[in-house]
Amino acid sequence: MDKRKLHIIMKEFDNAVNTTEENIEYWYARELMELLGYSRWENFEKAIKRAVESCETSQIEPRNHFREVTKMVRLGSGAKRQIRDYMLTRYACYLIAMNGDTNKEEIAFAQSYFAVQTRKQEVIEERIAYIERTQARERLKESEKRLSQNIYERGIDDSGFARIRSKGDQALFGGYSTKDMKAKLGVNDKRPLADFLPTLTIAAKNLATEMTNYNVEEKDLQGENAITIEHVQNNTGIRQMLGKRGIKPEELPAAEDIRKLERRNKTQDKKIIEKSGNFGENN
Repeated sequence: MDKRKLHIIMKEFDNAVNTTEENIEYWYARELMELLGYSRWENFEKAIKRAVESCETSQIEPRNHFREVTKMVRLGSGAKRQIRDYMLTRYACYLIAMNGDTNKEEIAFAQSYFAVQTRKQEVIEERIAYIERTQARERLKESEKRLSQNIYERGIDDSGFARIRSKGDQALFGGYSTKDMKAKLGVNDKRPLADFLPTLTIAAKNLATEMTNYNVEEKDLQGENAITIEHVQNNTGIRQMLGKRGIKPEELPAAEDIRKLERRNKTQDKKIIEKSGNFGENN
């Protein structure tokens, strides 16, 4: 998400906030629905219900964060009718975002916006970058798991998989093997290289691996040699594409250890409830 769009979305979320007499911030679900890119109340209410269930699982009283209200709205005919809505604390909004459609760009923003206790754009940007990197890392894990399975089904063991993957890395990183890149970036030999790569490089590795999976399955490639050639060709192609944009993967600096980021953000998440406030016994 570029900074200009981020600023616009952030302003929309800020404009939608309300405050109780007890100075507790809250958002109306009907307004939040539009901010999160939903067009149908029925679909959004499913996300609310999942959020309530998450709240109950955490042994937190949902009524303190989800207050059902009714509103009068004017229909096109001029008549009025009541509709159901919810007042949502920051914590409730966070749970809804965590249970929302992750394909929506607004969801990643909302997960960050409601998690942090400041409206500083740079802090939200940092959180969004973490989410994007984490999602890219999970996609790579899944594509590599699939490749491992494809290779295993074709009679290749774990050592063969490691060799194929390393040859692919060598093609992507301009001659540097997986071991070379770990030494270059100061990564412990027992940790996965991808845990220290920037989002762009993780995405590049994932695309090459997905291409390999596709052709292994479609062409029914057999044997370590044939699959290695395929994987090397795909990583070489991705490297050439990046090179046209002036990007050399081996020259990109290491990113922060993704495990440290996860621990830091989990600590931040634990503070949401106490910082959020709640509607208490006024329900």
